[in-house]
Amino acid sequence: MSLDNIRIVLVNPIYGGNVGSTCRAMANMGISDLALVTPLNLNMDEARKMACHAVHILESRTEYLTLADAIANCGAVMGTTARDGLYRQHAKSPREWASKAVEVARTGKVAIIFGREDNGLSNEELALCTQVIQIPTTSDFKSLNIAQAVLICCYEIFMALGTYEPIIEKSPEAPSEVRERMFVMWRDTLLRIGFMKEDKADHMMQGVRRILSRGTLTIDDVKILMGIAKQAAWAAESKGKKVVEDIIEM
Repeated sequence: MSLDNIRIVLVNPIYGGNVGSTCRAMANMGISDLALVTPLNLNMDEARKMACHAVHILESRTEYLTLADAIANCGAVMGTTARDGLYRQHAKSPREWASKAVEVARTGKVAIIFGREDNGLSNEELALCTQVIQIPTTSDFKSLNIAQAVLICCYEIFMALGTYEPIIEKSPEAPSEVRERMFVMWRDTLLRIGFMKEDKADHMMQGVRRILSRGTLTIDDVKILMGIAKQAAWAAESKGKKVVEDIIEM
């Protein structure tokens, strides 16, 4: 699977919490290959705490003395930067590079490199990269927390892979005939409770229709709305007399 070929590389990370949070972000997106380049006295207790249920990624990490060693077997090497400059002008967003990462990862390793918390990647380190990533932000505050940047990049790669299947609404969209029966019920109820008068009913119902037609109405949605109309009509009767037939069987 191509996600196994995505390697997240942190250069000289300072804070254990950031490393742990990075592990959690990676796990959210199905990526597990973490490489650290000369970490600086990390608080591993803090890292484990922030990794939460992704401690396995933290414990299986690899550590290297140099960035060159960490990316030696990687075909595509994508470095992240928040700064502008002569050597960073060809930077693209994570979304623009995601399809490239997925393509290369189908047959080889891809490294996504993140720099130091205090000053990012140097020009010399960016020179080792085949692509440069810059996450779009407001110009007033471009710097992101490393784990946040990792999550954004991993998310874009995960989505570019095309394997995510969104939740499908179980209840089908209500057909026109069912919706119209609901509107008839609401018209009757709104008249009974005095919300509108007969001479204004058609005009008011156009507004009700507009409100209820702004999104998809499923059969389950219509059942609920008809139930509300039925109960409101029942409550409007002085002695609780049943005034509306049971909701249609659907």
